[in-house]
Amino acid sequence: MIVSLYAPPRLSSRWFAVWQRNFLVWRKMALPSILGNLADPLIYMLGLGYGLGSLLPEVAGSSYVAFLAAGTVCASTMNAATFEALYSAFSRMHVQKTWEAMLNAPLELEDVMLGELIWAATKSLLSGCAILVVIFGLGLATSPLALGVLPVILLTGLAFAALGLIINALAPSYDFFMYYFTLFITPTTLLSGVFFPREQLPEAVQGVTQILPLIHAVQLVRPLLRGEVPAQAGLHVAVLLAITVAAFLVALVLTRRRLLR
Repeated sequence: MIVSLYAPPRLSSRWFAVWQRNFLVWRKMALPSILGNLADPLIYMLGLGYGLGSLLPEVAGSSYVAFLAAGTVCASTMNAATFEALYSAFSRMHVQKTWEAMLNAPLELEDVMLGELIWAATKSLLSGCAILVVIFGLGLATSPLALGVLPVILLTGLAFAALGLIINALAPSYDFFMYYFTLFITPTTLLSGVFFPREQLPEAVQGVTQILPLIHAVQLVRPLLRGEVPAQAGLHVAVLLAITVAAFLVALVLTRRRLLR
């Protein structure tokens, strides 16, 4: 099938069939999946938040556990979307040949990829919501504004899922994903204000790291959990949207080159 690599995407509502297929498969193991996504960030939040936090004064005007809670929501969202867009999507595309079967149905590659993108964001939303429930349960957030975190979680999931689909299109095997985690995901987690205020970094590093999508998510979520309206909220939302659209278009071109040429 010859398709122009740079043809504009032909998006349709048929992506929902792909999303629904993934949901029906996931539903069979929903509880272990949610618990698995919850365990790691919860350990970080409780272990570091109450353990290390008991040795620290207030951080950025709040207790360290409250400070860390906001970062944990964002980092967990990033990880959930990334794992789904990498390991799960790669399995369906390359190993199980599920994408190939879908493309023999009345679906375009754009439908398959958009369904995968939104499904990965949905899984990240479920993971973020689970942690948000814990945060409310611990009394770390009480304002109704904290519910504004939900659309931010979804948008963050979309951004990192789109970036993950780029790597998915390039990966020859599962081992390739370790480069992405080591060179991008881990530095992003450490430099985006998850564990400590970004102001502690050298000014030159702060400027460079401003391009990281997780920073914009953290700068939206942390004020919302405190019951405050984020500063420059429109800018942060626009950056996350721009990353999502640009990364999805790049992923589409690379995946076309891999599968359809």
